[in-house]
Amino acid sequence: MTDLLTPPFSDQTRSITVLGATGSIGASTLDLVRRNPDAFRVEALTAHAQVDQLAALAREFSARVAVVADPARLDELRAALAGSGVEAAAGPDALVEACARGADITVAAIVGCAGLAPTMAAIECGKTVALANKEALVSAGDVMLAAVARSGATLLPVDSEHNAIFQCLAGNETKHVRMITLTASGGPFRDWSAQDLVGATPAQAVKHPNWSMGAKISVDSATMMNKGLEFIEAFHLFPVGVERLRVLVHPQSIIHSMVEYRDGSTLAQLGPSDMRVPIASCLAWPARMDTPCDPLDLAAIGELTFRRPDEERFPATRVAREVVMAGGAAPAVMNAANEIAVAAFLEGRIGFTRIVACVEEVLARGLPVAPVTLEDVIAVDREARLRAQECMEPVR
Repeated sequence: MTDLLTPPFSDQTRSITVLGATGSIGASTLDLVRRNPDAFRVEALTAHAQVDQLAALAREFSARVAVVADPARLDELRAALAGSGVEAAAGPDALVEACARGADITVAAIVGCAGLAPTMAAIECGKTVALANKEALVSAGDVMLAAVARSGATLLPVDSEHNAIFQCLAGNETKHVRMITLTASGGPFRDWSAQDLVGATPAQAVKHPNWSMGAKISVDSATMMNKGLEFIEAFHLFPVGVERLRVLVHPQSIIHSMVEYRDGSTLAQLGPSDMRVPIASCLAWPARMDTPCDPLDLAAIGELTFRRPDEERFPATRVAREVVMAGGAAPAVMNAANEIAVAAFLEGRIGFTRIVACVEEVLARGLPVAPVTLEDVIAVDREARLRAQECMEPVR
């Protein structure tokens, strides 16, 4: 008997575009698509510069179009796709055009502000956008949500924490929410002293204890800036106010977030540390789909622990709260400055503790006028990056 409350997953084939197909989120998404060949038809796949990998995926999934962000790689992509029937394109405009094709669902997983324009193009089509690019919502939250309201698009959060909140809120109104709790693993340095953090290296920072992620997001986890960005995202996605959002360190990364209601009930979403779980939630929504993830063995896990974040050693969550309160251009400035500082750290040009310090210095220099359009956001981002470059100091 069919459950009338849960619509079946694969009633009809849906078209899908994956922005950032060669990254970790893209790989997890395409793994699920590969396992459900009758449920999806691939419209477009994009990558920054990984031409061979992009071409192989485009051939495997019979994509309509493959786009490489670097325009200098177009001839190489065309050669790699010769005889496949897959259209090749390159450059920022081609990324936007790929999204404007109006796939039923677009997975937006381009890292950083490079994903802003393509994501906005997908939103303006009025279809479903599964958002994995946290910087887009942080930098352009007001602009993006206005576009969602205007187009009637459905915005689904891919981040494990926001997807968990989304699931815990299902069927409930935010006016009944007492508190939303974002959980944080605490990263690889959660038990390090302030003195030890000064000497933390890029190699140590990218070794996340629970998740397999790219270098930039791994460093953000190590500084807790990842949780600061997610705090701002949650502020936009779930309008309960700053005072009803909090962060707790949960080293096991089993509970991905929690929602407490006015009657004292707290709902938590639990799952393995595998991004295929929240991605599957988005791809199948409002139904459910199978994943290859092993079920949780809570008896083997044994215990779940929690602690309050230490904002003396890891000030990023405090900075994010202050940025939310400031509003306007502050989130875009924070995000841009952090991207520059993380890149400098990974290149060995600044020390670990200088990352968030640089962000604070850029914010303290004053804020541009609040952005109203996507072009405004991009201009704020550009100016903040220039200011952040001035804060870079050699490692001593």
